[in-house]
Amino acid sequence: MPEFQTSPGMRDILPPESARWRRFVGEFAAVVGAAGYGQVIPPLLEDLGVFTRVGEATDIVTKEMYDFVDKGERHVALRPEQTASVCRAFVQHRPTTPWKVWYSGPNFRYEKPQRGRYRQFDQVGIEVLGADDPYLDVEVIALGWEFYARLGLRRVRLVLNSLGEPADRAGYVEALRAHFEANLHLLSSESVVTLAKNPLRVLDSKREQDAPLIASAPVIADHYSPEAAAHFTAVQTGLGALGIPFDIDGTLVRGLDYYRRTTFEFQGLTLDSAQNALGGGGRYDGLVESLGGPPTHGVGFALGLDRTLLACDDEGVFGAPSVAVDAFVVDTTGGLEALRITAELRAAGFRADRAYEGRSMKSQMKLADRSGAPIALIIGSNELDAGTVVLRPLRDGRDQYAVPRTELLDHLTKAIT
Repeated sequence: MPEFQTSPGMRDILPPESARWRRFVGEFAAVVGAAGYGQVIPPLLEDLGVFTRVGEATDIVTKEMYDFVDKGERHVALRPEQTASVCRAFVQHRPTTPWKVWYSGPNFRYEKPQRGRYRQFDQVGIEVLGADDPYLDVEVIALGWEFYARLGLRRVRLVLNSLGEPADRAGYVEALRAHFEANLHLLSSESVVTLAKNPLRVLDSKREQDAPLIASAPVIADHYSPEAAAHFTAVQTGLGALGIPFDIDGTLVRGLDYYRRTTFEFQGLTLDSAQNALGGGGRYDGLVESLGGPPTHGVGFALGLDRTLLACDDEGVFGAPSVAVDAFVVDTTGGLEALRITAELRAAGFRADRAYEGRSMKSQMKLADRSGAPIALIIGSNELDAGTVVLRPLRDGRDQYAVPRTELLDHLTKAIT
């Protein structure tokens, strides 16, 4: 047992899985970049106050943040999510609106590790600040839907809701409070604690004991103002126009307190129903203002990398890319020629590797086979004197053959295409 290992909820991402992560972000960047979103890279560390604005009743604030006092006596936290950081950046830098940005990278929450959930977890996401248009909500949702399709996922469900205007939400919260308090003896002890902080959070409960009471709870739609109802109708119409299917779920409030109007969630139908959220988001008008900025409309989403890749594994799509090289150089003349050839191949756009430490021919050929390369390039003393290189196919049983050193690139191109 090694003396040092990763901390609970943390893990190392090794090749070839790390290449899949990089490709995941690349695919996301391609989808949202085509819609005019530019990348923003917020810091991992922020003032604690940036995140307490997401809601004092949320678990990430009350129980899950990695926060500490730094050497400058500042109370800081590792980011548990990135929307608040993006909004802080908007307040600080005041870019032209609408500000359309995307992000990727790790977040940190001290919660119980389980399949698809870690204490350090990566997300990709987008945010749009400074525009109040229901069809912008549709664009944001559609980009998430398009990304999942691009990965090859087909068993994804879109769930939609609206939390209405602030006054609508306030009235709904009081209706929920009255409902749950009248049936307090039927709630789980955990939900009784949650109720005292924020009745909306009770709707997030997945406990069987709470399910009947949640099912009979008041519905938010009965509290919509005309403006909120019109906005929600427009979002549904826009999704219909794009042919994106969705289900409405009046209990969908998401896990953060800053949402209002549109909320949505992408669910992986191959995953356990209690942990099937691949990602989601919504509209959060008011968050920028709470961070010291002007009243600013905002909408966006965050998609979890780990859960999404689990869903990809379940559906047999978007596997880890091959790390095989195009050619492996075997050099028994001391290694200098291998150094030259691999540099030449890489400069020409080939993926090339070689052995080190003056290994024997047999040992180098074993490494060549293990590399996954379709062909080995062999340099011995005879080849060095003759100015040739031997090309030995490794995968298809063809015979080896020698080519002039000056024509190596042309012959290699033909051999692997």
